[in-house]
Amino acid sequence: MWKRKDLKNKARKVVKKNYWTAMVVCFLLALFTSEFGTSIILIWQGEDTIDPNYVVRQENIVGNNEVAEEKVQEIKEREEKLEEKKSLLSTTELGILKLVEANVNNIIKSEKYIFRIWDAIELFGLNETGLGVGLILIAIIAIVYIVLLAEPLRVAGRKYFIEASKDENTKMGVMNEVFKKGSWKNVTLVMLAKNVYNILWFATIIGGFVKYYEYRMIPYILADNPEIEIKDAFRLSKEMMKHNKWRTFVLDVSFVLWHILSLFTLGFLNILYVNPYRAATVTELYITLKNNITEENKNDIKEIEE
Repeated sequence: MWKRKDLKNKARKVVKKNYWTAMVVCFLLALFTSEFGTSIILIWQGEDTIDPNYVVRQENIVGNNEVAEEKVQEIKEREEKLEEKKSLLSTTELGILKLVEANVNNIIKSEKYIFRIWDAIELFGLNETGLGVGLILIAIIAIVYIVLLAEPLRVAGRKYFIEASKDENTKMGVMNEVFKKGSWKNVTLVMLAKNVYNILWFATIIGGFVKYYEYRMIPYILADNPEIEIKDAFRLSKEMMKHNKWRTFVLDVSFVLWHILSLFTLGFLNILYVNPYRAATVTELYITLKNNITEENKNDIKEIEE
């Protein structure tokens, strides 16, 4: 049975021994993949990323026809009510709310451009065909980028931290293994399958969060064995996370105070320490779960490490 304290103690040692490269790896992941929801506010983490009506409520974008005006007004009224409720929250409660929003954004980062397609559908309904087509093209480009580069890069980041757990002064070059010709294709397909399942499961709300944790170890399994088959990656992650989903959720929540503290540093604390610390901690969880696979399933370990 693993303990959060033990995982974090090991993670701190890993970060201490590999601080600069670990920080750079996490910075690149935040920059190019939105790996950390509270790190950098760029196109990946703009305030609109989980708002399916973002474009529709931009009066300077949507035309001034009667239907558009009614739709914009309806959205504005909804937002005013939401802001009124937020104004009643304390500073701490508001900080926690922002953290939750950022983490939800982080969880659905690979699916959020579906919302841009939803915006496009809304624009078609408002007779803004040109804007709708443009938005769909942008969404398609973004999805292709996520599938072919962002998701494999996330797996490569896991590869770095797995190796960093073993050796001091681990080089970023270990990430290249994920991008080898055969490996890259397989990693892309497995991560695509994972994200498609997440999209479908999030339609059930609760099921989405359960499956998010059930699939949590897939990127780490791919980092260890980039050529593993899709069904085996899902099966092994499910086996590892059995009876561990809630405890992993609690592990994630245990970083809340760190993130609240980082709000007062405009996110710099996340970049300089919290993100590497958190990434190393979850990597230690993966290593522990892998080592805890029962004797009768030793072949599963061989599958991961092949």
